[in-house]
Amino acid sequence: MMSALGVGTKGKRPLLAVVHDFGAADPVKTYSSARSLCDVLFVCDGSKPHVARAMERMKEFSRVLDVTGMTTAEVCDVVAEQQPAGVLTFSEYQIVQAAAIAERCSLPFHDVRTGETLTDKLRQRQVMAEAGVQTTRSVVVRDPVEARAAALEVGLPAVVKPRYGAGSVDTCRVDSADQCAQVVTEFLADSTSRGGREFVVEELLVGDPTAAGERWGDYVSVESVVHDGHIQNVCVTGKLPLAEPFRESGTVLPATISDELAQAVIETEQAALRALGVRHGVTHTEVKLTPNGPRVIEVNGRVGAGVMDLLQRYAGYDLVRVAITLALGRPVWVPPIRLRQVAFEYLIAPPIDARRLLSIEGVEEVSEVPGVGYVEVFGEPGQRINWREGSMAYLGIIYGGAPSHDGVLAAFAEIEARLQIKYEL
Repeated sequence: MMSALGVGTKGKRPLLAVVHDFGAADPVKTYSSARSLCDVLFVCDGSKPHVARAMERMKEFSRVLDVTGMTTAEVCDVVAEQQPAGVLTFSEYQIVQAAAIAERCSLPFHDVRTGETLTDKLRQRQVMAEAGVQTTRSVVVRDPVEARAAALEVGLPAVVKPRYGAGSVDTCRVDSADQCAQVVTEFLADSTSRGGREFVVEELLVGDPTAAGERWGDYVSVESVVHDGHIQNVCVTGKLPLAEPFRESGTVLPATISDELAQAVIETEQAALRALGVRHGVTHTEVKLTPNGPRVIEVNGRVGAGVMDLLQRYAGYDLVRVAITLALGRPVWVPPIRLRQVAFEYLIAPPIDARRLLSIEGVEEVSEVPGVGYVEVFGEPGQRINWREGSMAYLGIIYGGAPSHDGVLAAFAEIEARLQIKYEL
């Protein structure tokens, strides 16, 4: 068992324990948003290579607790020794761990049962159905035989996704029982899959292409702040059409849907939050716009990354700071969000058949597109690409704003004309 690293004498300021992993807010952003509120203690499992690399950087500006090799009970005990005033995570993969710590320390967060439901796609469907919120046919599978039977049970076309996971990892459409069995076989053969060894096969929610407009996606996301069971809506965010098979390709704020439909979306989302037992924290819920009204794709018990950045850049609203404030047990009032422009996030998503990035050019030209405020390209020539990695396979992110939604579409056209990317297929 390893001891705390970089943990000194407890100060007088409140201490926030942040369980770190892949997530919406990186350590620098978390620390920056927390500076005027509390000290931060990052709780890290160094057995994960990406966490181990981040730990060395975190020690330069914050306190770090290394919990490598510890059981959940041991993690709870060593964190409790630090007497934190709050517990938080921005990672889908650490919600249950953070919930266990919060329960051990008697601090506000999702309770363990809610945390388990939020991160279990099958259980989430079951709970919403039991509460009368929404019935979505969904079956768990562990092998190709079960997958074939599940496809016939839920109906075709269907969606295959990990039972536990995030970021569209290993998520795809299947149109036959044989294809479903083949996909699950391929996913299970890869022991490095973040999705684990269990998958769900569920009915495909069919969208209404007219709900948001023909050039926009047929789904939205909803951000909410929940304190002691009281839900406040932050915003409803629109999307670009999905990149194959189910990868996000961009976000626009505000959404292009009508006020009436937005209200229906919010009511659906809030019914889901109540059914799932969410009583505290910031949530990110994806909702499909179907011909029969809004239907929940999934509820996430943490901050959504893209929306978080757009709110900060174009409305001056720090959703990470809000999440920290809630974690410290302080109530939050959500004001009307006032955007300076129609804000957008454009994700550079490789085509589904891309295997390697050969070159990426035109980045400087993209930065000169009217309205583009920030360009971050992290794809490097020679790197392997696999659509199964979902959002982890994006090559870059472009943020910007325009006076109107039509202006956003014009900016997208300019971006795509100037960005020149070659792939090995």
